[in-house]
Amino acid sequence: MHGMHKSKLATLLLIPLIGACSTPHMLQPAVQSGRLAQTAAVVIDNCSVGCPTGGDQTTLYRQAYTLNNNGSTKFANWVAYKITKETPASGRPRNWKTDPDVPAGETLNPVDYNGASVALKIDRGHQANLASMGGVSDWQSLNYLTNITPQKADLNQGAWARLEDQERSLSKMTGVDAVYVATGPLYERNIGTLPGTNKVHTIPSGYWKVIFTGSTPADGQFAAFIMEQSTPRVANFCDFQVTVAEIEERSGLTFWSGLPQDVQAKLKAKRGQLASTIGCTTLSSTEK
Repeated sequence: MHGMHKSKLATLLLIPLIGACSTPHMLQPAVQSGRLAQTAAVVIDNCSVGCPTGGDQTTLYRQAYTLNNNGSTKFANWVAYKITKETPASGRPRNWKTDPDVPAGETLNPVDYNGASVALKIDRGHQANLASMGGVSDWQSLNYLTNITPQKADLNQGAWARLEDQERSLSKMTGVDAVYVATGPLYERNIGTLPGTNKVHTIPSGYWKVIFTGSTPADGQFAAFIMEQSTPRVANFCDFQVTVAEIEERSGLTFWSGLPQDVQAKLKAKRGQLASTIGCTTLSSTEK
């Protein structure tokens, strides 16, 4: 990935294993688990100011999302997606599938979720959700189990779903060309295991989400949230606002690496202004 000539040579020498797309600055084959993936013609930008860093080696670049997979937990470390006025769609079916671009031992199969809904009261929770991204060309990949985690039904159908509704509402606003979202799991306490599988895995204890509008969060139009798996169905997502710095500390990831360090530090230490746009009470200057 150090020049178009070298990329073409590498593509000729190696058998492409994964049909994933490239970043806007990587028109050469994308690196995934140390292997070269076949270049696609479509340019993907799901992060704008840099995707989260600090995850594992396997990163998948798709139109619907960019995803970093964790072969130990069997779930994504993070998923980033870009909502525009064209990406939402309703009525897409939930046809669960094993991700064909990830080794079998690093993800789950649909049968691994058997019995989980009754035993643990969980849903197969999309990280990049169908309603926001179902209008893209590769929307079927939203149902790959790399983009799914075992999420408590009360959270998935409650505060988390209402926050996703607000993401789509933002994308419809006049003057908003794009809503950038990054989301992922936390592993801070034991939640149990899926009853239908013997595969080693770790169910998330909670989830984080970072949202900003436009091409950069530097104007303050961003918001960040952390919700535990135990969040009641009736909870208000506004009550779970945090700073990006807290998400970094608890997740071990780094965000917005494309911004200057001094700008990053200033933004990450405060709560952004976007929350008030999606119905949350405006914070005082000392809380921001």
